[in-house]
Amino acid sequence: MTEEVPPFELRRPRGARLPVLVEVPHAGLHFPDDAAALCTAPPSAVRADADPGADRLFDGVVARGATLLVARWSRYVADLNRDETDHDARSVAGSARADGAAQGVVWSATTSGLPALARPLARTELETRLARLHRPYHAALQAELAALQAEHGQVVLLSGHTMPSRGVATDGRTPPRRADVVPGSRGRSTAAPGVRDAVTAHFRGAGLSVRPDDPYRGGATTARYGAPGRGVHAVQLEMNRALFVDEATLRLRDDAVTWLRGLVAALVPRLAGAR
Repeated sequence: MTEEVPPFELRRPRGARLPVLVEVPHAGLHFPDDAAALCTAPPSAVRADADPGADRLFDGVVARGATLLVARWSRYVADLNRDETDHDARSVAGSARADGAAQGVVWSATTSGLPALARPLARTELETRLARLHRPYHAALQAELAALQAEHGQVVLLSGHTMPSRGVATDGRTPPRRADVVPGSRGRSTAAPGVRDAVTAHFRGAGLSVRPDDPYRGGATTARYGAPGRGVHAVQLEMNRALFVDEATLRLRDDAVTWLRGLVAALVPRLAGAR
């Protein structure tokens, strides 16, 4: 864990840019030293609560003409798919909310319920994290969206994630396996029908199961930027980890990663031409 790792990386294609921006907000595992000192989540939880393999699954899109924005710092520093005001008194001292989500912009607990924060952040500490990671990441995202839309008239934002193959058991029974691919568009509101249909048809055509908005409808980023009436289409794309990860060890299966990487990259020109 080192501060020498930049908080995020922006990659643009060398040739013509298509009107597609892919962002990967949860693949990072690095911490600046001050955030590392306050994180009590075990390394295994930090890895599991990241999106294992997401940076590799989506990095082929640049060669197909898309712009790629990838976070390198952990979501435990600041969750880029949450609004910066999404916190409570367990994560930020003096927060107006007494008991909000444990996984807000600063996580106070892991997804398995373990403590993730040694103490609530002071307001100045929250501001430091926002200023170093959350705000510059979204400023870069907004700038790229604006540039692509100015050039092409419209733009597609694809938010790349990976998801556990099953949900958390709540009644002692094993939850059913999730679909292979879950494209979230906030109840079909953040992208035009042609964009949503292009995603669904692409993966079903490859023999994968697709279930839009179930169980992930899209987070704060999809809601914030998706405005199809203004020419900005946003889809959160969740890829089932069972397709390419040994979920017990979080080891990636290289052959499966290679195949899915190519499949995801081939989606870019379809999105560029969707309406």
